[in-house]
Amino acid sequence: MDDAQFVRKTLIVAGIGALALLLWKLSDVLLLAFGAVLVAILLHAASDALERFLRVPGRWSLTVAGLLIFILFLGIIALFGTQVRAQFSNVVEQLPSAIDNFSKQLGVGPVSDDLSEIVSQAPTGGMAARLAGIGGAILDGLADFILVVIAGLYIAAAPRVYRQGLVKLFPVKHHGRVESSLQASGQALKLWLTSQLIAMSCVAVLSTIAFWLIGLPSALALGLIAGMADFIPFLGPILGALPAVLIAFSVSGEAALWTVVAVIAIQQIEGNVIFPLVARRVISIPPALALFAILIGSVLFGTLGLIFGFPLAVVTYVLVKKLYVRETLGEPTDVPGEPGGDARREVGSHG
Repeated sequence: MDDAQFVRKTLIVAGIGALALLLWKLSDVLLLAFGAVLVAILLHAASDALERFLRVPGRWSLTVAGLLIFILFLGIIALFGTQVRAQFSNVVEQLPSAIDNFSKQLGVGPVSDDLSEIVSQAPTGGMAARLAGIGGAILDGLADFILVVIAGLYIAAAPRVYRQGLVKLFPVKHHGRVESSLQASGQALKLWLTSQLIAMSCVAVLSTIAFWLIGLPSALALGLIAGMADFIPFLGPILGALPAVLIAFSVSGEAALWTVVAVIAIQQIEGNVIFPLVARRVISIPPALALFAILIGSVLFGTLGLIFGFPLAVVTYVLVKKLYVRETLGEPTDVPGEPGGDARREVGSHG
């Protein structure tokens, strides 16, 4: 190897390392961009439904879908905003006594007083800094949400522009493979996201009804928490059920028992009845693989990784099966998101 070749290869290695470092530094931005892609896929799924079932013209279906989703969001805020806010406040007020009752059941004794004492003994400046940090985190989360929605609208309005721009980053001879891989990934995400949102709505409704029948306070807020948390497979249902179970202990041991039974029954109904019915063709990822993907995402990228861990696993699964197993190794395999691909009525990855 002469000096010129050595310098060239050294620069290539240094460039790859710098690119990897840059991508790592921009990981949060890239995850937000992925969230914007999910918003665009949701809008196109709603647009396709309007065009297919309501015969809305194709050039207007996306606009109508966006307006309907926006109006629905505003309607929920207008009709239930005050009630939900009051119920969420009630949940926050009930949690300390619920934690005390739960700790008594374990033989530990009340712990909320100890927590209050710790808080009261903390330096005022430190508490103010922590409260400011929490407020800043909430504002940052709201800003990120607005950014994702706006970017999603732009991507949904002209998806081909962004897809072609990404394809052109690769050599010309690979354009066809990259294009088909992106289409398969988008279709797999569309099928999963549509089914997931329907399942989340069903969980929210069933949970609200069950908690109301059991007699839990703030049943609507607890049901909404359970439905929203269900977006995260495996871990989401557990996290979403915790507030309801804790508050049930503040009511009675019998209420807590029935709450646990209701949560388990709703998850079984969702996983074995609702989700297979609404998911006509959904990618089936091995459950252990999906669970580790979520955990790895949370460890590497924090909250955003936990939220987007599973859809990222969907994309990775599609790309590995198509580009590596089929096209590199030459092994015959179905690719989710392609016509006749890994489409099943049974979803083994939902949990």
